[in-house]
Amino acid sequence: MLRQVTPGRYDAYEALLQALANDRVWMLLWHGAPGSPDAQYGNMEVDGLGYAPCVTSAQELSASGWNRAHEVVTGHDIARALFPDRWGIWLNPHAPGGGVGIPWLDLRRIATGLDRMPAGPLRLTEPAIEIPQFYAQLAQNAHRTPAIRSLRRAWVQPALGAPYLAIGLDLYDTSRPSVDAVRAMMQQSIAAVPDGLPVSTVAMSDEYDPVAMWLRANARPFYDREAHGPEGSSAAALSRRHRSVRGPARPGVVAHRARCDAPARTWVRAPQGAGPPFAGASRDPGPRFSCRFAPGRRFPRSEAAASVPVRPVFPRCAHAWTTVGIDG
Repeated sequence: MLRQVTPGRYDAYEALLQALANDRVWMLLWHGAPGSPDAQYGNMEVDGLGYAPCVTSAQELSASGWNRAHEVVTGHDIARALFPDRWGIWLNPHAPGGGVGIPWLDLRRIATGLDRMPAGPLRLTEPAIEIPQFYAQLAQNAHRTPAIRSLRRAWVQPALGAPYLAIGLDLYDTSRPSVDAVRAMMQQSIAAVPDGLPVSTVAMSDEYDPVAMWLRANARPFYDREAHGPEGSSAAALSRRHRSVRGPARPGVVAHRARCDAPARTWVRAPQGAGPPFAGASRDPGPRFSCRFAPGRRFPRSEAAASVPVRPVFPRCAHAWTTVGIDG
């Protein structure tokens, strides 16, 4: 399947992600034994993004020449363990052509559900579609919903699937009653959307979502409660008591990062008539392999903000990666 993934073949890459979510990988341990608290994966860096190398089968493990320990983990579990710290995985780096890298943004899609997140790379722009009635209705309803601080918007064109309008929700309070109130507000507002136009929401507090990252960097609010007078500041003061606090993780264990943000959701107005995280090896990959990479083929760069990583693919190793030294 890796050989079918070539630049522009986003359908093949999506099939690879689906297979990875339902299968296992052999993670290469630079230090420690499987399941030990001090276990560390190896790591490599390509174009400023970090990856933990792994292989896709016992046969590939033998072919790689790896002579240290390894750990067999499901694709879903390793995705949940690595993406919070922005680590991806690199499949079969020993293979001809250098293998294939899966960046952390796509590990996040595997961890949270491939059908819940758009397939990248994403083309993100200001919406060109004129729907003033919907924006006015949305702003009016948002003003009646105290949990909402501001609203932003973007037009999202995924690599696969239909484009859609994304509404960024900046909330004072992410408690369950507030999230339910925001969801009800969106359901009331969606009646003003033209027939068949997909509209999705994204929490602006989501530090991992590429659409939220783009909105924070590039989009000004089209509704801002605090620009409408002192009411917003009092709402902010009242909501501070509801903000959640995360405790520290235990050493050697990947913490479960439960979220209470407003979940992403998609509404489409139809035409009329019509598990626990992986807790084995450390999530912090170990020493960096000083593998040199020759220029390789790449997917086209997204038009999103520069802070949103894009997908590097297929750099060619200049020599056998198992024979090089380590930095430091």
